[in-house]
Amino acid sequence: MGHPSGPTIRVLLADDHPLVTEGIRSCLETYERIEVVGEAATGREALEKAKELLPDVVLIDINMPELNGLD
Repeated sequence: MGHPSGPTIRVLLADDHPLVTEGIRSCLETYERIEVVGEAATGREALEKAKELLPDVVLIDINMPELNGLD
């Protein structure tokens, strides 16, 4: 396992269901080395926020409006 004082992992959440995003955020916030830097409700919004925020990880739903998670 990594050292607890290691680098923070920056995460962008993307899902068109607010309850899902809220639940994932709530779970991730229990880890001190994970920071949720943004949320998106559509694929297009996720793409724009990823360019702007430069997260380390994007957790994206594969079935979203505008652009899906596979696009």
